[in-house]
Amino acid sequence: MELEYYLKEETASLLDHTCTTIPNDKLNLPGPDFTDRIMAPTDRSNRVLGSIQQLFDHGRLAGTGYLSLLPVDQGVEHSAGASFAPNPDYFDPENIVKLAIEGGCNAVASTLGVLGAVSRKYAHKIPFLVKLNHNELLSYPNTFDQIYFAQVEQAWNMGAVAVGATIYFGSPESDRQIQETGKAFKRAHELGMATILWCYLRNDAFKKDKDYALSSDLTGQANHLGVTLEADIIKQKQASNNGGFLALKDFGKTSDLVYSTLTSDHPIDLTRYQVANCYMGRSGLINSGGASGKDDFATAVRTAVINKRAGGMGLISGRKAFQRPMKEGIKLLNLIQDIYLDPSITIA
Repeated sequence: MELEYYLKEETASLLDHTCTTIPNDKLNLPGPDFTDRIMAPTDRSNRVLGSIQQLFDHGRLAGTGYLSLLPVDQGVEHSAGASFAPNPDYFDPENIVKLAIEGGCNAVASTLGVLGAVSRKYAHKIPFLVKLNHNELLSYPNTFDQIYFAQVEQAWNMGAVAVGATIYFGSPESDRQIQETGKAFKRAHELGMATILWCYLRNDAFKKDKDYALSSDLTGQANHLGVTLEADIIKQKQASNNGGFLALKDFGKTSDLVYSTLTSDHPIDLTRYQVANCYMGRSGLINSGGASGKDDFATAVRTAVINKRAGGMGLISGRKAFQRPMKEGIKLLNLIQDIYLDPSITIA
């Protein structure tokens, strides 16, 4: 892969960076033995360990300890029209699953309805991850809350390997969401499924001179809360700034060491602090790919390089892949996977 073509003027900065904040030997890094080395000593049952291993054993990244996931819950989260109008083929759930399979993904993540519509045909061909709650976006005026559309037992009955949920940390509804998701994840583990938590920040107060919902310190704390709920994998937007705790008056608690010692302005260091808050990588960090745009391929490569070099576990990319012809979507997913398959791209 011609990384210089995609990374452009950041090539040297991203590929040659040495992390002097949190050393990589302090991290629990992804690898082929991650389940045995990190997950087996936990309180997860043998069935949960088997489900986690199923995720690691599928797709082009099988056997590496890295994950490439296709998430398509945007038909609810952003409206079906806004999500699928650029490529109406994906109004049909079967094409969503086909893209994940042909794109070499470890799993496909979607709604109860999408995966349920084709479960008998595909649940044994690719691991299913059922997203349990959503922001429905049809209430007027629009409200922003995660409510449960599905029950854990429904995911288990269709043969899902894992369940996912979102918590809007920082929102007025977060207390309820934390309690609901804690109960759902407990039940999922009882039934032997893995758990993945979308640890997003949501509050208008976080938007000041920068969008501090993307700050390393605030997203890091969201990750820490997510792992406390026993999320096996954390999904988080990649940090692009820092100092959220400092920008908001009389908010939370932090330490000067977070900014002077444990992070820097470098994007790999900002993401490493996210990994550190995942119990030093004991729960894997997958970063989201973000919205689709004109520089999707370059953005995807950059995000993957930063995640891998920071000690993350992979990428979960949806709109960048399904809002284009399937062949192009497959190419983009494969491009992301190639980053994790490339031994020359090392942990910083």
